[in-house]
Amino acid sequence: MSSSVSPADSRRGVWLTATAFVCWGLFPLYWKPLQAIPAWQILSHRIIWSAVFLAGILCVRMQWAWLGKVMQQPRKYAVFAWSSSLLTLNWLLYIWAVNSGHIVEASLGYFITPLFNVLLGRWFLAERLSRGQLAAVGLAAAGVLWLTLSTRAFPWIALSLAATFAWYGLLRKRAPLASLEGLALETFLMAPLALAALLWFEWQGQAAFGHGSGWQTMLLMGAGVVTAVPLLLFAAGARRLRMATVGLLQYIGPSIQLLLGVWLFQESFGSARAIGFALIWLALLLYSAEGWRQSRLRRRRE
Repeated sequence: MSSSVSPADSRRGVWLTATAFVCWGLFPLYWKPLQAIPAWQILSHRIIWSAVFLAGILCVRMQWAWLGKVMQQPRKYAVFAWSSSLLTLNWLLYIWAVNSGHIVEASLGYFITPLFNVLLGRWFLAERLSRGQLAAVGLAAAGVLWLTLSTRAFPWIALSLAATFAWYGLLRKRAPLASLEGLALETFLMAPLALAALLWFEWQGQAAFGHGSGWQTMLLMGAGVVTAVPLLLFAAGARRLRMATVGLLQYIGPSIQLLLGVWLFQESFGSARAIGFALIWLALLLYSAEGWRQSRLRRRRE
């Protein structure tokens, strides 16, 4: 957040950003009623209706000039092709996890994503890690190891979600584009494949759209809105805030998902899993404290 942002604008940024994370946290409530539909089919609808919704916004705003410029930059276009693939894989994994009874593990993935970001920043952007950040990564690794040994199950869902989203963020950093335009391009790139998949489902007699309940059809059509709106809220709010503030707010989403998984959908959360999560939460607390400390040091230098 720049020094020119007023306190009122800062408070507005907090509300917008927090609302985005609340929306993401409530996503299991949206996907669960669709659990009878294969995840691939839900994903295809999410891509198609997101593309339609975003294209509508771009038409209203007469905001298409950026697309021609991107098409004239093959390297940037290729980076977005990769980021689109990673985002699609992340969406597929999350939808499948929610509808297969793995909401708790999915929430773990988004808890540890910031720590994946730290590692990728070190490996690919030559960003230096402080002692606090190294300790946080070590604690998180210990938590993952404990979960693997105590439950005798490697938490591949959580690690895959964290890895795909962290890699996605790294690619978007390499080829920056505003939130609206970036998401639009990514959905446009995947839309032909998604449309082909939906036509195949229809040809095979497996399509849910228009063949199931009216409620399911509405949810599939609304997938584009629920995908795009939180991203637009986040984009509007985050630019009014310091990254340290955004970093603290980002834990709202996985916290809500965890509570929904345990208390509403009755997923198991025994003592072994609680110890693993406690180690990871301690890592996140250390990571957030380190970010806050570095932010204060930067402010003193300004």
